[in-house]
Amino acid sequence: MTRPLATRRATRRAAIALGGALPLALAGCVAGEDSEGAGAKKAGGSGDWSLGELTIDFATFNPLSLVVKDQRLIEKALGGGVKVTWVESAGSNKANEFLRSGSAQVASTAGSAALLARANGSPIKVIDIYSQPEWSALVGPRGTDLKDPADLKGRSVAATKGTDPYFFLVQALDSAGLGVKDVEIQSLQHADGRSALDGGSVDAWAGLDPIMAAAEAESGDELFYRDVDLNTYGFLNATEEFIENNADVAQVVVDAYEKARGWALEHLEGTAGLLAKAAGIDEKVASTVVSERSNLDVSGVPGSDQTKVLERIAPVLGSSGDVQGGEKAVSSALESIVHDAFAKKATAK
Repeated sequence: MTRPLATRRATRRAAIALGGALPLALAGCVAGEDSEGAGAKKAGGSGDWSLGELTIDFATFNPLSLVVKDQRLIEKALGGGVKVTWVESAGSNKANEFLRSGSAQVASTAGSAALLARANGSPIKVIDIYSQPEWSALVGPRGTDLKDPADLKGRSVAATKGTDPYFFLVQALDSAGLGVKDVEIQSLQHADGRSALDGGSVDAWAGLDPIMAAAEAESGDELFYRDVDLNTYGFLNATEEFIENNADVAQVVVDAYEKARGWALEHLEGTAGLLAKAAGIDEKVASTVVSERSNLDVSGVPGSDQTKVLERIAPVLGSSGDVQGGEKAVSSALESIVHDAFAKKATAK
């Protein structure tokens, strides 16, 4: 069964065409403006911010992060009063490591990965939604005989545990009446998974864009199983400590993301150019990722749309053995993972 994101593009393109007013509407957003509801405050100088250094991630699977970083939206809003340090997340698992260790206050993951982390005790919450992508699929080499998840029984599959492609694989196997014990999973970071597939070390790979799109274009690898509904949203997460103690800076971050969204929707090719440079891929490949598989035109406010998707995968996650507390821990995490105040204020401006 194949249900690609392209089938949902007509209404999205219409919305993008109307997006010209959005950057203008967002142009006046500044840190702390009218922000009592989110706990932020106005900044009159470098001493007004609640912390001295912000560490935040960027990732090629999060195009908005590339816009925010390239345009220095956070740095400009903070006015030099806060040192901004950028770190790269090679996957959701790495972003979760940054957050859990305290190496970053804000980092981007897939929704499934955020739920996994919180269920395992990491005190994080989603503060903004950056995309609703089709960024995962099951990939075979050129000319593969694999047609659907059932064909994976007894085969070797590369996947990055703790990320959306891994949970895509788990859900796909479940739909075929299989479990992770029915396949041989090689736990590799996304880029290494592609290398293993192209080198013949594995039969399949749970792929992630933009690496997956590059594998299609450069190696002729085939996406033999796609289902947009098995992908979860792009979550921008923050530690609870940051949310509670640094709400002024958190509001600046979310404001910057919403401003970046307006720009990206009006400049898809410009966004693709940033992705091509960051990922080291051809601009045509990057354009495919941004225009056909990244849905940036979604509300940034986290809420029921995201929790409904996570409710569907919660039983699979709870019984997968990846959560120490099982389904009870997953359920508790799901009930408390959303913090929508910053995004509500940012999108209301």
